[in-house]
Amino acid sequence: MTKAARTYRVIFWEEPIFEENAKVSVDLQPQGDNITIAVPKLPRGMGEADIRDTLRSLLDGVLSQAGAPRELIAWYGTPMMLEFSDHLRPSLTVYDNMDELASFLFAPPQLVELENRLLKRADVVFTGGMSIFEAKQHRHDNIHPKPSSIDKAHFAKARDWTGGAPEDQADIPHPRIGWFGVIDERMDPQFVADLADVKPDWQFVMIGPVVKIDPAVLPQRANIHWLGQKSYESLPAYLAGWDAGFIPYAINEATRFISPTKTPEFLAAGVPLVATPIKDIVRPYGDLGLCEIVDTPQQMADALERAMGQDEQSFLAKVDDFLADKSWDRTWSEMETEMKAASARNAEQSHLRESA
Repeated sequence: MTKAARTYRVIFWEEPIFEENAKVSVDLQPQGDNITIAVPKLPRGMGEADIRDTLRSLLDGVLSQAGAPRELIAWYGTPMMLEFSDHLRPSLTVYDNMDELASFLFAPPQLVELENRLLKRADVVFTGGMSIFEAKQHRHDNIHPKPSSIDKAHFAKARDWTGGAPEDQADIPHPRIGWFGVIDERMDPQFVADLADVKPDWQFVMIGPVVKIDPAVLPQRANIHWLGQKSYESLPAYLAGWDAGFIPYAINEATRFISPTKTPEFLAAGVPLVATPIKDIVRPYGDLGLCEIVDTPQQMADALERAMGQDEQSFLAKVDDFLADKSWDRTWSEMETEMKAASARNAEQSHLRESA
């Protein structure tokens, strides 16, 4: 959306925050030029119908306050937002289908039906990876895969980091094997525990918020360090201190169609990587030898050993060759091209209807 904001005024509508006795409101948070984050605040205890109607009213108020745009583009990251925005008549509707949300833990029962409605409305659909594209391509006639891209300059800071070690990581011995990302039902906690037991002299640094799962299920070992959520800006400092990275995802319904953005981010940081066989990591990263793919904790320990022992310069050369044409600027440019083409088709169809 920071790329979109170069051309468009962006209102990024967050899910509501429920607070005891909260006054119904929207917290508008400017994020530099042309981007505003809108965070609805609602009192706890509201029924679903009241929540939907209130959010609809709040959305209308924010759009009215923003002033009537020449064209309104509705960009959906989740079909759930359709519940309170289906009365809008945008000039273009985009469905940014990043994940198969219906497969996630605690997915709302109405999600599937809302997605069906959104797919009928959408003028263009983007998917967050090839697996989800292959699963959805028959459901829309204007759908395009847009796998995770990379902010290379940001993560490449880790390669030549001179800013010092983060305080909570500085005293952790080497070798350090790192992970960063949301810690939820996609992660396999038993895999992490078994790997830590296989290599008790290695240190496993785990960064990210714990979401939707009980923190009590996370394995506790002397060589596993749960450091919590960190800011995006601080990630290079942590990655700079890792000898290798790992992606210990479970193979389940929640991971069937995911395309982890962290894969190219690890590589851009110069951190060698080993992962479990997530389809969109196997293709292309495993196939190109950029990331070793394993099934078991012992295999991962062996692969991490190889990764840490490989020639760094040849590894980085291979990574940089792969990432050379990858950027969010390019991804956004491709998306905007498809959006403009869809808008042109809409305008032509509208003209034909008026002529008839």
